[in-house]
Amino acid sequence: MVHFTGVTKQYGTRILYKNASFQINDGEKIGLVGPNGAGKTTVFRLIMGEEGFDSGNISKSDRTVIGYFSQDIEDMRGRSALEEVKSAVGNIGQVQMRLREIEAHLSEPMDDDAMAKILEEYGELQSDFERMGGYDLESRSAEVLTGLGIGPEDYDRPTESFSGGWKMRIALAKILVLRPDLLLMDEPTNHLDLESIVWLEQWLTEYPGALMMTSHDREFMNRLVTKIVEVAHQTITTYGGNYDFYEREKKIRLEQLIAAARRQEDMLAKEEEFIARFAARASHAAQVQSRVKKIEKIERIEIPPEEQDIKFVWPNTPRGGDEVVKFEALAKTWPLNQKAQTNEKLVFANATGLVKRLDRVAVVGVNGAGKSTLLKIISGMTESTGGTLQIGPSIELGYFSQNSMDVLDPKSTIMEEVQSRIPNSTIGFIRSLLGAFKFSGDDVNKKISVLSGGEKSRLVLATLLAKPLNLMVLDEPTNHLDIASREVLLEAIKEFQGTVLIVSHDRYFLREITNKVFELHKNQLRVFDGDWDYYLTKKSY
Repeated sequence: MVHFTGVTKQYGTRILYKNASFQINDGEKIGLVGPNGAGKTTVFRLIMGEEGFDSGNISKSDRTVIGYFSQDIEDMRGRSALEEVKSAVGNIGQVQMRLREIEAHLSEPMDDDAMAKILEEYGELQSDFERMGGYDLESRSAEVLTGLGIGPEDYDRPTESFSGGWKMRIALAKILVLRPDLLLMDEPTNHLDLESIVWLEQWLTEYPGALMMTSHDREFMNRLVTKIVEVAHQTITTYGGNYDFYEREKKIRLEQLIAAARRQEDMLAKEEEFIARFAARASHAAQVQSRVKKIEKIERIEIPPEEQDIKFVWPNTPRGGDEVVKFEALAKTWPLNQKAQTNEKLVFANATGLVKRLDRVAVVGVNGAGKSTLLKIISGMTESTGGTLQIGPSIELGYFSQNSMDVLDPKSTIMEEVQSRIPNSTIGFIRSLLGAFKFSGDDVNKKISVLSGGEKSRLVLATLLAKPLNLMVLDEPTNHLDIASREVLLEAIKEFQGTVLIVSHDRYFLREITNKVFELHKNQLRVFDGDWDYYLTKKSY
C-alpha cells in the first residue's frame, strides 16, 4: 500500500532519519511511536506529500485514498456540524444534484440516442454515488458525530460556534466518514472523553482499512495496533506486536546490542593490541596492514543514548487526618447568563462522598458532567451552591488543572518562574528539580512563551510537587505527557504517601492506581468502592 524505502530527511544540519524504511500493508493497524521531536508527524507529512525528502523513495498507488487527521485543523465556518462532516466525501453533493437533474430530464420526451446517452451517464453517476456511500452518508455522518459526543441537538449548529476542542471532533468525524483506504491519525484521542475514546476504539477495530497513528494513550494503542513503527535516534525500526510487546522487545534488542558492542570492543582491542605490538617489525608488516584495513572496514556498533524520563522525588509527606475530604448533599449550579446571574444550569445535586487517607479516587463522567467543577469545589477554587464540604485536619492540598498553565508568566524564564513559586529554595535545589523534569542546562533560561503544552504541564507539576503535600487534586495531569512521562508520573503516584483525586481519560493510568471511583452522571454522583475494573463491571445505565 505504502512503501517508505531508504528515506533520508533532515532540516539544515539536523537529521531526522537516515536510510529509513518501513511499509504499510492493506488492513494493518500500526502505532507510530518515538520521543517528541523525533519526526513522527513528519512521517505523516511525507506520506501525504506535504513535505519533500532528501533521498530515498515513498511509493503508493494513485488509487489509494488516504485520510489524514492532524492537530492542525482547518478553519470551519459557513456550514452546520452535520453538513461539514458530509462535505468530507469529495464531490458527492454535485453528483447528487446531477442525478436529480437527470431524473427530472428523463420525464421529458427525447429521441433514442439522447435517451441512451443520458441513461449511460445516469448509470455511471449512480455507481459513483454508491461507491462514495451517498445513499447512507447522512446517517453515517450522524452516527459518527454522535459517537464522538456531538448529539442530534447540535447537528445543525454552525461550526464556528464550537470551541477548538469540539472542532477537533468534527474534523475527526470528517476523516472517519470518508472511510479511506488508509487512515493517518496524529493523537486522535486528544480532546475526547472516555466514552468517545471507547466508541472510537470500537469503530477503528471494525474499520477494514489500514491505520497508522500516534497516541499517548497506552491502552488505546494496545487494543488496536498489531505493529509498531518507532522513530528514534535518526532511524526507523519496526516491531511486530502491540505497545506492550514493543516495550519488551525493545529492551531485549537493546540488551543484545549492548552485548554485541562489548564483543566488538573486545575484538577491536585485541586487533589494536596486535597492531601496536608488531607495527615496528618488518616481519609482521603484511599482517599489521591487513588488520589495519580490517578495522577500518568494520562498522562500529553504536548504543543509542538513554532517553531521559521525568523522575519525581517526593518531599516528606505530612501526616493528615484519616478522613481527608467529606461532603454531603453537595450541589452546584452555574448561571447561564453571567451578567444577569439568571437561568441557572444544574451541574450536580445531592452529591455525597468520603475520601479517606491514601485513597486514589478517579472522578469520571462525560464532558460537561462536572468533574472539574467538583475538583474546584474541593480545592477551594469555587464555592458550592448547596450542601456541606469538610477538609480533614492537617491537610496540605495541591491542585493541578489545565488552567494552571494559564497562570504562568509568558515573559519569565523557567528558572524565574520556579523561583517565584518556591522563593525559599536554593538555586541548587531548583536546578535539581528542573533537571528531574527534563529542563537542564540552558533550557532553564527559556521563556515561558516558547514552551510547548507538554513543557508547561511539566513545569507546573514540578512547582506543585516541590511542596510537602498530603492531598493531590489532579485535573487531567496526563493530557500533554507522552507515554514514557505518564509511566513515571504513574509510578510516582503509586509511591506518594498521601491521597489523590484525579480526572484522566487514560484508562491504563486509572486501572493502575484507582481504588475508588466517583462517577458524575445525569447531575448525580455515584460512588463505587473498588478499583477500575470493579467500576466497569458494576456501572450500568
